[in-house]
Amino acid sequence: MKRIFTLIAAVCALQLTTHAQTPVTDTTNTTPAQRYVAIERDYADEQQSESNPILLDRLEDWKDLKFGFMVHWGIYSQWGVVESWSICSEPWVSRKGADYMSYVQNYRNLNRTFKPTKFDATRWAKNVAGAGMKYIIFTAKHHDGFCMFDSKYTNYTISDKSCPYSKKMDNDVARQIIETFRNKGFWTGVYFSKPDWHHPDYWAPEWATPDRNVNYDPKQDPDRWNRFCDFTFNQVYELTHNYGPIDILWLDGGWVRPFWSMTNEARSWLGCHGYVQDVNVPRIAKMAREHTPDLLIVDRGVGGRYENYTTYEQRVPDSYNPEPWECCMSMGDSWSYLPQDNYKSTNTLIHTLCDVVAKGGNLLLNVGPDSYGVLPDTAVLRLKEIGQWMKLNSEAIYATRPAFPFVDGQWRFTQTKDAKTVYAIYLIPEGQTMPEVVTLPKLDREPLKVEMLAKGGSVKMRREGDQTQLYVHPNEASKHAVVIKVIFEKGKKGRP
Repeated sequence: MKRIFTLIAAVCALQLTTHAQTPVTDTTNTTPAQRYVAIERDYADEQQSESNPILLDRLEDWKDLKFGFMVHWGIYSQWGVVESWSICSEPWVSRKGADYMSYVQNYRNLNRTFKPTKFDATRWAKNVAGAGMKYIIFTAKHHDGFCMFDSKYTNYTISDKSCPYSKKMDNDVARQIIETFRNKGFWTGVYFSKPDWHHPDYWAPEWATPDRNVNYDPKQDPDRWNRFCDFTFNQVYELTHNYGPIDILWLDGGWVRPFWSMTNEARSWLGCHGYVQDVNVPRIAKMAREHTPDLLIVDRGVGGRYENYTTYEQRVPDSYNPEPWECCMSMGDSWSYLPQDNYKSTNTLIHTLCDVVAKGGNLLLNVGPDSYGVLPDTAVLRLKEIGQWMKLNSEAIYATRPAFPFVDGQWRFTQTKDAKTVYAIYLIPEGQTMPEVVTLPKLDREPLKVEMLAKGGSVKMRREGDQTQLYVHPNEASKHAVVIKVIFEKGKKGRP
């Protein structure tokens, strides 16, 4: 309901300041050189953090979700190899001795054999909902350029006649996923790669591709670069206008960025030529928010107004971070499907979720479906086991905020948003059991009493000097982490 009211206000405001945009093949009547200068200009306003109250409110809603599902799925699942990167010629990429040119050609032809006949979005949603996840980020297009949605601007899609899956009546995988998850109450998000290694105006076929970057100088060929910018704009238009209200636009490929955001780290990604690759995200964002003014945009690694929250990849920060952030992490070692992937244990995954939430973030946990569109059995089992824990303990996760002291040894702390109740989460090490007696770390106020959050367990509190001892008897479902609800005297509020 909150979103409806803010949307009404936002639409009224936008009607006074913006005009609707449509997909373009030639965006303006200006010359290519003039357009390139406009794209390359230093976006002074965009360097600032987001300050729009509608988006700030929406970020608070997003922070309440805590737990999301990410999917890396594409033609690469047929080979069981890393997503996209095996066609990149950077020295760290392994193709197990295969000839590069032959490998790339064979990889690109995988669209001709992709036929995920067992894909069932409803089954996915059931598994994911059972784990307690609240939003999804789906890879609509990765760096290899293959579209898991029906795009009118390329024939390199799952819906094109060159792909066997196109013979299915409902062949737009992205639509199936977005609509199914939205109908189940999930926030929906689309991952979109700004670089496109299949597009001839990004990796020009007449030259070699020495690394992940554009292989010609956009300054020397502004016509070509502007065609690619228009192509990118048009595909984002499709994703944000043809599938109902999308909640999150998750842009990847952080080396495609404007000049003003060129940190030293970013410059290290630019390969041997150091070309600035600005696709004009402000223009894209304005279009994407035409009908969804509170759309969150994550221009990963770029900073400024269009990186609405920060994403840590495969790692959790060491300490509490008050800014909006997310940890995207694969359930196995790989983002994409590997037949013999090494999956993290249920214990590790639950601990990671608690650690992330106690430090102020959301956990976006990734699974790579196989070539048939099926979630691997081990991943489904992990989702089920996480759900068993969440069913009893999710009160300490959803819609909470970090609580002092945040992290202390095996303890993680969250609290209700009104700061009246603290949840003390004890992470039980792998293969061990909960100690019968533990010391509760010093909080920012004295506890009045404690309760076991999960039914079937019990906890008693005893003061010994200046320490608070807890005598704990958890139930079986809390074998990975025990949550203790700490209650204080009425009116004794802690740090918000």
